[in-house]
Amino acid sequence: MQTVETLNEGLKRAYTVTITSKDIDARVDKEVQAIAPQVRMPGFRPGKVPANLVRKMHGESLQRDALNSSIQDSIQKLIADNKLRPAMQPSVELDETFEFGKDAEVKVELEVLPEIAAPSTDGIKLERLTAEVSDAQVDEAAGRIATQQGALEEYAASHKAKDGDTLTIDFLGKIDGEPFEGGAAEDIKLKIGSGQFIPGFEEQLTGVKKGDEKTIEITFPEDYGAEHLAGKAATFDITVKAILNGDKPKLDDDFAKSLGLEGLDKLKELLKGQIEQEHNGLTRTYMKRKLLDQLAASHDFDVPPSMVEAEFNQIWAQLQHEASHEENPEAALKEMEAEKEDYRAIAVRRVRLGLLLSEIGQANGVVVSDQEMNRLVMQAAQQYGPQDRERFVQYVRQDPMAAAQLRAPLYEDKVVDFLFDKAEVTDRTVSREELEAAIEADDSDLKPHVHGPDCGHDHDHAEKPKAKKAAPKKAAAEKAEEAPAAKDKAEAAPAKPKKAPAKKVAAAEAEAEPAAKKAPAKKAAPKKAAAKAE
Repeated sequence: MQTVETLNEGLKRAYTVTITSKDIDARVDKEVQAIAPQVRMPGFRPGKVPANLVRKMHGESLQRDALNSSIQDSIQKLIADNKLRPAMQPSVELDETFEFGKDAEVKVELEVLPEIAAPSTDGIKLERLTAEVSDAQVDEAAGRIATQQGALEEYAASHKAKDGDTLTIDFLGKIDGEPFEGGAAEDIKLKIGSGQFIPGFEEQLTGVKKGDEKTIEITFPEDYGAEHLAGKAATFDITVKAILNGDKPKLDDDFAKSLGLEGLDKLKELLKGQIEQEHNGLTRTYMKRKLLDQLAASHDFDVPPSMVEAEFNQIWAQLQHEASHEENPEAALKEMEAEKEDYRAIAVRRVRLGLLLSEIGQANGVVVSDQEMNRLVMQAAQQYGPQDRERFVQYVRQDPMAAAQLRAPLYEDKVVDFLFDKAEVTDRTVSREELEAAIEADDSDLKPHVHGPDCGHDHDHAEKPKAKKAAPKKAAAEKAEEAPAAKDKAEAAPAKPKKAPAKKVAAAEAEAEPAAKKAPAKKAAPKKAAAKAE
C-alpha cells in the first residue's frame, strides 16, 4: 500500500491510496483456501475440489470481497499511521478505470476533529435558582387530579345550562356576515364561568338546552393578539350538542383512598415530591444554559463543516416536521427560510460545545461505566417488541457508532455534573414563575457565540428574532382551550399562537451529543467501489 497526501487545509485532509494487485490476489488466495473444504462439486470428494476450480467458480465475488476488505484495511491503516481523528466517516472513491489484475487507486477525503487546547474548568460561576413547593401548588395539583377523576354525566334534554356546567358545542364565527379563517370548530367542550373564552361568549350560553341553536354577538378585545380581529364585532352560530355536569369530587381522605392511597396527606406528599422533581429539572436547565454560555464565550476553535452540516440537517428536519403541523405550514416554512442562517449558527455552536464537553470529559476521566451502558441499552430495547429486542441489543454491541449515540446524552450529563461540582455556585430562592421566566429569557441557543479568527472573544450575540406566525386554521377537533373565541389568544379565530420554531430548538439547550461526535469513524464499506469493480 502506498499513500500520498493530496490535501491538508484546515480540518480537511485528502489522500490517494494505491493498493497493489498483488495484495488483492493474496487475499483472494487466502479466501480460496478458507472456503475450499466446504465447496462441493460433482466428481470430487468433499473438500478435495482443486483451488483453481474454486477460484473459477467463485472468483468474481471473491475478488470483490478482497477489494473491499483491502480498501477498508487500508483506510484504517491510513488513519492509524497519520494519527487522524475523523470527524465523520471518510469519503472513499475507487478510480473509475480500475480493472481486476491491476493496482487499485483509491481517493480518500475526510475532515478531522480540531485540536482543542486543554479546556480550563476554573473560574466558572453559576447561580442556582431554587423554587420551593408551596401548599397552593400542591392543592392545585390535587385539584387537577380531582377534575380528571370526576365523571362528566350528561343532563336530561330539558336541563338549562348554568354556571359550572360543561357544554359540548359546534360554532361558526362570522365578521360582517362572512365566516373568517379559523372561526369554526366542532365538539368543543366549554365550561361556563371558566373564563376560557373571550368576554361575553360564555355568559350568553347560560340557559341554553341540548339541541338549541343560538347566535351570539361578541366584540374582540382591542388588545387581542390577532390584529385583524382586534376590536372587531363578530357573531358566532352555536349548536348545543350536550350539557354535562362538571362537578368534581371533594378533596378528602375518601377521594385519596379511591386512588389506592392511605389518605389525603399521602396524596399531597406524593404530589409535593413530583413537583419538587419538576423544579429540580427547571433549576438544572437554567444552570446548564448558563454553563454552556460561559464555555462558548471562553473557547474558540474551528469545527468540521461536515459535522455542522449534519447537525444543521437534524435541526432543519425537526423544524420542517413541526412546520408541517402548524396551522399555516406554508407561512411557517417561509419564515424558517428567512432565518436559515440563524439556525446554521446554532448548529455551529452546538457542534463546538459538543466537542468541548467531550474534550473536558476525556481530560478529566469522565466515563460511562459498562453497567451504566448496559442499563441504557436495555432501556432503549424496551421500545421494541420481544422478538426485536435481542436484535437491537446485538446491533448496539456490534456497531460502535450506534453505541456512541446511545451513550452520548448520559456522557454529556456526567460532564455537566462534573463542571457543576467545579463551579462556584451561589443560591437564590425564587418562585416557579420566576424560574420559568428566567429560562424563557435565556435563549442561549439563540445567541450563538460564533467567533471569527480575529475577534479576540469580543463576540457578537446574534440574537434570533422572535417569529410571528401567519394566521393559521385550527382543526375542528382541537382542544377547547385552543379553540376560536378563547380569551387572550393571538391567532386567527382567536387560537393561541404557537411558539416560533426557534424556541423549540432552544429547548434542546444547545446539546450536541459529544460522545457520538468523538467516537472513532466507522469502517468505511466502499459499496461504490464494489459496484464499479463489477
